[in-house]
Amino acid sequence: MTAPRSSGPALAVVGATGAVGSVLLQILSQRADVWGDIRLIASPRSAGRVLAVRGEETEVLALTEDAFDGFGKGDIVLFLTPAEVSARWAPVVTARGAVVVDQSAAFREDPEVPLVVPEVNGHAVRIRPRGIVAGPDCVTAAMIAALGALHAEYGLADLAVSSYQAASAAGRAGSETLRRQLSLVAGSSLGEQTGDVRRAVGEDTGPFAAPLALNVVPWSGELREGGWSSHELAVRAETRRILGLESLPIAVTCVQVPVVTGHSLTVRARFEREVDAGHAREILEAAPGVVLVDDPEAGEFPTPADAAGTDPAWVGRVRGSLDDSRSLEFFVCADNLRKGAALNATQISELIAGEFA
Repeated sequence: MTAPRSSGPALAVVGATGAVGSVLLQILSQRADVWGDIRLIASPRSAGRVLAVRGEETEVLALTEDAFDGFGKGDIVLFLTPAEVSARWAPVVTARGAVVVDQSAAFREDPEVPLVVPEVNGHAVRIRPRGIVAGPDCVTAAMIAALGALHAEYGLADLAVSSYQAASAAGRAGSETLRRQLSLVAGSSLGEQTGDVRRAVGEDTGPFAAPLALNVVPWSGELREGGWSSHELAVRAETRRILGLESLPIAVTCVQVPVVTGHSLTVRARFEREVDAGHAREILEAAPGVVLVDDPEAGEFPTPADAAGTDPAWVGRVRGSLDDSRSLEFFVCADNLRKGAALNATQISELIAGEFA
């Protein structure tokens, strides 16, 4: 093991060469340096690549048990991998005494694994019986800081959300699929006749259930009972866990849209008492991890194109419901690769590192 640069804990990033991994390496170079050794790990096909982190060239190691040599108590291993990879390798890491921060769905429903968004329930990282802390789905992460701040003031009683999800949530394959489809339809008059976009795009729709260019696709995930998608049920379950509201009624519709980066959601939240929209704006302005952009008269409201490449959740269109004095409606955008995954994982890791400082 290379001698650490500082007295800070060592950090391993598994999945360092993926879409989220690339963003995370940028974030590590932008934030306060609390780490000693940083080790980059990926699948064997990516081993040997050299990536820059904190201004240093670092060789990527293959994911094997040897890749974790030297890691133990006080060190952190961050998984940016598919659920099956996290499920296989997280126990190998925790058996050495290191802490796992996992961004996959592998442990999000495990009652012995805290599900954490630092702005909302950062205290939960300290209680981790299995030595693992999970981060939520990128859709949940986009809205939860704003929702958590409002819940703390008014008490959330009911929630209905629709997501407008960026292609990059499906990794590089999602972004590449959208860009390829856009190139096939650009400059055409497609989209005016039934089936013309499908014919232009062809049978290969990548990770999406239908063509995404010039289209929206009301589906994300796998089919579950009752016609719900796995992604919709995940957002429901994760929101309940993070807010500590096990019986909260939640309705979710997940929609893929032709945006490269930046998830958006429309939110209708009903609370235990009457909501004043002006006061709600003040709460959102003060909420950590949230930026309020809400002046429709001046044409100022958040869009995913504005949120891309930034850290906060951007909130606008805040208004009281016309039919219910206890309900508030708003629109929120966030970069799904940053706050939706890489930044949240980094923040969790820094909280844990602080325990060993």
